[in-house]
Parts: sequence; structure tokens; C-alpha cells
Amino acid sequence: METTVSKEKRFNKIIGVVSIVIPIIVALLFLVKIPDVAPFSFLPPIYATINGITAVLLLVAVWAIKSGKQTLHQNLMTTNIALSLLFLLMYIAYHMTSDSTAYGGEGWLRYIYFFILITHIVLSIALIPLVLRTYAKAYLKDFVGHRALARYTFPVWLYVAVTGVVVYIMISPYYVN
Repeated sequence: METTVSKEKRFNKIIGVVSIVIPIIVALLFLVKIPDVAPFSFLPPIYATINGITAVLLLVAVWAIKSGKQTLHQNLMTTNIALSLLFLLMYIAYHMTSDSTAYGGEGWLRYIYFFILITHIVLSIALIPLVLRTYAKAYLKDFVGHRALARYTFPVWLYVAVTGVVVYIMISPYYVN
């Protein structure tokens, strides 16, 4: 019978591979444009909304666990992971059918936009192993380890979700339909 430690080691290997492969695949898919397809220009407001919903559900999930509602917390966090995957698929589909939109703002707003965008992108990459390791600890019933890791995962995930909405709001006037 496989021990919890050996299961965690196996999970960590898989998480390590996934955490490297996903950003590489996303970056490579940015280079691919599907020919003769209308741009999926309807997707950005949808995936921005998904980011907003994720932020709200993260807050509700923290409330749930602090209120002793473990099953609700688990369901909300599983939903957030599913929403994140849905976001990623839509984000890739949009960029495979549409040219990137340049930010048209000027002055100090431009610096704020790029600061938010860059931190959003960097932290979204770092978030992959954080979320997966935090989830794996809960799955393995290592709730002490789960709580310890969640202290870092939660604020990063919340930042990424909120800044995804902010980036959309800031760039939306410059989308070309």
C-alpha cells in the first residue's frame, strides 16, 4: 500500500511537470494563429467575468472554512480550479484567433497598466504549483500542510483573479472588433 509520503512525492513530480509544461504550451500557442477563423473577440469579457467570479468564490471559500463548512469550502475550491481551467482554455482560444491588443493609454496610467499586467502574468505562472500543491495536501488529508501553504496560495490567487479583471477593464477600450 502506498504511503501518504510516497503519494505526495508522486503528486509533487506531476505538479512540477505540469507547472513547467502549461506555461510553455501557452507561450507556444501564442505563436499559433488558426487561419480562416473569425476572431473570438467575444471571449475577453467572458474570461474577465470568470476571473471576477473566481475572486468572489475565493473569498466565500475562506469564509466557509473559517465557519467550519469544510464540504462547501472543498466544493468552492474545486469550482475555482475548474473556472481557472475554463479561463485558460478561453484565453488560449482568443489569442489563437485574434491579434494581441496593444494598450493605448498614456502617461502614468501606462506604467500602472504594465505593472499590473506583468505582476499578473508572473504570479499566474507561480500560482500553478501553489494551487496544485495546496489542493494535493488537502486531498491527502494533510490539513496542517494545506493550511500552511494556503496562507500563501490564497493571496496570490486572489491578486491574480482581481488583476485579471483590472487588466481587462484597462485594455477593453482598445480592443478592435
